[in-house]
Amino acid sequence: MNFNALLARATQRHESLLCVGLDPDPAKFPVGMKGDDTRIFEFCARIVDATKDVVCAFKPQIAYFAAHRAEAQLEALMAYIRRVAPEVPIILDAKRGDIGSTAEQYAREAFVRYQSDAVTLSPYMGLDSIEPYLPYDGKGLILLCRTSNPGGSDLQFQTLAQGGKLYEEVARLAAGPWNQTAKGRLGLVVGATFPEELARVRALAPTLPLLIPGVGAQGGDAAATVQAALTPQGAIIVNSSRAVLYASSGEDWQAAARRVAIATRDQLNAAR
Repeated sequence: MNFNALLARATQRHESLLCVGLDPDPAKFPVGMKGDDTRIFEFCARIVDATKDVVCAFKPQIAYFAAHRAEAQLEALMAYIRRVAPEVPIILDAKRGDIGSTAEQYAREAFVRYQSDAVTLSPYMGLDSIEPYLPYDGKGLILLCRTSNPGGSDLQFQTLAQGGKLYEEVARLAAGPWNQTAKGRLGLVVGATFPEELARVRALAPTLPLLIPGVGAQGGDAAATVQAALTPQGAIIVNSSRAVLYASSGEDWQAAARRVAIATRDQLNAAR
């Protein structure tokens, strides 16, 4: 099943717009695990166990694994999610951006080594930085568009000579000719911290799935996010990482993660 179909099914089955980001930082692990980078897989797997029936996707961030030489633990985690939650798509958050044979290797890393259902990419080297990912049928390609960090405005909010902002041109290209080349497999990353721009991207890309970080620890408003971006034709994937992962540092950390995930899911649903 391709990424878009997996996402639609998980969203419906779990009545959820919530994606849990798996960003394991051993320094923030709970009692008994804190500071132990050999337990990254264990920590993330227990988060998956606690939330797998209340999410529409999981999003492991590759840097949190690579920084601790934990790529093998990431491989094990991807296999674990596919085994215990086969209906939930996995988005590898890698933000790769390169061309030619290098991009081919990044694509192989995402879809062969890690067996992800989708990957985040930087589109700023153009369409030929996306094309090496296309041979992997059904895989989602989610392009950075209007990111949640304040510095994103340095480039993304620049006015182009022909008018409009750079992030708007990314949305137009992704929704139009690039998505035709990709056979309908593109999505966009748009931060919850900019609800007006989120609504603008949705207007320019009415059918593309939007991966929306920034709800939770970054302060994005869940209700404003849903109202700006959710349409019958356009799916949204609202990511929360730290607020779920580190809901408690005590022995109740799994239960606390589940409580926060359920509360966030319910808050998003209430805004539909």
